[in-house]
Amino acid sequence: MQHPELVALAAAAGALAALYAALRHLRRDRLVEDTAPARLRSAAQGYVKVSGRAQPAAAQPTPAPLSGRPCVWWSFQIEQKDSEREPEERREWHTVEKAASVELFTLLDDDGAQCLIGPVNAEITPTTGSVWYGEGARPGGPPPAVAAPVRLGGYRYTERLLEVGARLSVLGELRSHSEVGDAEQLAQEKLRLWKADQAGLLARFDRDHDGRIDATEWDAARAAALAEARTQVLSSKVERVSVISQPVNGEPFLIAPLTAAQLVRREKIAAAACFALGLGCVVLCAWALRRSL
Repeated sequence: MQHPELVALAAAAGALAALYAALRHLRRDRLVEDTAPARLRSAAQGYVKVSGRAQPAAAQPTPAPLSGRPCVWWSFQIEQKDSEREPEERREWHTVEKAASVELFTLLDDDGAQCLIGPVNAEITPTTGSVWYGEGARPGGPPPAVAAPVRLGGYRYTERLLEVGARLSVLGELRSHSEVGDAEQLAQEKLRLWKADQAGLLARFDRDHDGRIDATEWDAARAAALAEARTQVLSSKVERVSVISQPVNGEPFLIAPLTAAQLVRREKIAAAACFALGLGCVVLCAWALRRSL
C-alpha cells in the first residue's frame, strides 16, 4: 500500500467525525426520551413533544410544485445531467433548482385541540418520497405509478411530501399568544359603513344641521368609532394561538410520521451505526499505522 500514513490520517479523521455523530445522536436520544408527551390543550410553553394529524392551515391543501399532489409540506430538487459531449460514465448530476415549503400547517390531536406548525429549519421525515426523470426543466405531471426500468431524460426530479392526514410526532418549541382583534382596523370598518349610510351619519354627527359633515364633526365620528371598537374588542372572546417552531436553545426540531417510541429507537440505531463506523475507522487507522512502520 502506498502512503499508508495518509490512509491512517483519513481514518483518524473519519473516526473522530463518526464518534462525534454518535455522541450527538445519544444526546438527541436522551432528550427525545426524557421529553414527556404532552396534549396540546394543556401543554405549557417551551420545548414539547406532541402528536396529531397533519391538516392544512388554509381552506385547501397546498399543491406540491412538481407533481401537484395535495400536501401540508413539500421539498423538491431538480437536477440536470452534464453535457452529452462527456462520456456517459463521466457525466454527473448537478442541481439547477431546489426549494422547501415554509407555509404553516395545522396539527390536530385526538382531543380536538390544534396548533400551528412552522416547518422552517425542521428536520422533517417525509411520508412520501419520489424520484423520476424527464426531458424538461419541470416535469409535466406527477411521477409514474410504476418506475420506468430505464432512466430516460436529462433531468431528475426529487420530491418529498408530508401528506394531509398523516399522523406526526413533533418536537419543538411551543409559543402562544392571544388575539383579541385590532381596534384601529375595526374602527376604520365602522367608519366605512357609516359613510355608506349618509342619512344615519348626518343624523348622528351633523351637530350644526347644515347637511354636511365638517372636519370637527368627522373627528367626533372617528372618536366614536374608535370608542365603540375598543369596547367591542374588550368584550370579545380572547383567542389563544399556539405555534410550534424551531427551538431557540438548540434542541432538535423534529417532524416525523413516527410514534414517540419509534423516534427514540431511530436515534438509538443512528448512534449505534455511527459508533460502529467510528470503531471501524479506528481499526483501519491502527492497521495503516502498522503498515507504515
